[in-house]
Amino acid sequence: MASAGGLTQRRRNNFAAEEDDDDFNSNRRGSVTEPGNGANGSESQSGPGSANNGTNDYDDKDDDGKSGKNPKLTLLEEILLMGLKDSQGYLSFWNDNISYVLRGCILMELSLRGRIATVKEVRKRLFPDRLVEVVDERLTGEVLLDEALKLMKLEKQSIGNWIDLMSGETWNVMKIGYQLKQVRERIAKGLVDKGVLRTEKRNFVLFDMATHPVADHTAKEQIVQRAVDALLGRGPPPDRRTIAMVCAAYAANVLENALIGLSHSQREAAFAKVDELLQEHSMLTDRVKAQGTTEIMAGVLTVFTKMDSII
Repeated sequence: MASAGGLTQRRRNNFAAEEDDDDFNSNRRGSVTEPGNGANGSESQSGPGSANNGTNDYDDKDDDGKSGKNPKLTLLEEILLMGLKDSQGYLSFWNDNISYVLRGCILMELSLRGRIATVKEVRKRLFPDRLVEVVDERLTGEVLLDEALKLMKLEKQSIGNWIDLMSGETWNVMKIGYQLKQVRERIAKGLVDKGVLRTEKRNFVLFDMATHPVADHTAKEQIVQRAVDALLGRGPPPDRRTIAMVCAAYAANVLENALIGLSHSQREAAFAKVDELLQEHSMLTDRVKAQGTTEIMAGVLTVFTKMDSII
């Protein structure tokens, strides 16, 4: 639990700093309701609609595919939206974790949509070391997801390596081309296209910068409410997409933004719950397999538990 403790310590420090943002706090308090390298002879772990020890990488209840229904927002968009300051339209300048987490969200999103899976091998590796392969080449319609999917078709790399490569965390000059550029800005522009954000120019003394304030507050409030309900045990158990979202938000240091309207005891309970979810789903217990957690998700979440030593 040393890694989880590191995450806990980091979010406590960041939460104290976040409470100084009066404009952001006032907007959020009204939105949360207080309660009373490839292997020879290997095969795919799972494909769209195929069984995997009771786990299915494709689920038409929350993902796209045969139902023809896409979730309105991707995991990447939900994490960025949770981190954005509503009226200012930009992320905290001190957040050095979110870019790395967003690359992990790409893998989880593609897994939830049944596009990628781990390679089945005789010798079992740790989840972050398991190789990833494309099992469904259909495009998703999301530019960043499709760009990553095309890269993953070129060769098999491990879950951890793909997060590093897409983040530009490599000394191999032959792999520099795998880095995804301007990810945060491209996600924000996608949210503008969906009507969730708008674009403004903002002056920062020495330079002008495009910012993206929230245009559709309902969309953000729904994400916040989903996170709060999942962590405080309100309503039915959270689905795998919501679990992936809250764990990624925690690792990205943006979950605090969703919990500002809660009391101190409720925040502590919420952080204890996300610690528990992160640990359990990264270990892929039989119980979470039954909930639909994939090996890709487990590998990404394992990387997230070690982020203090990575970043």
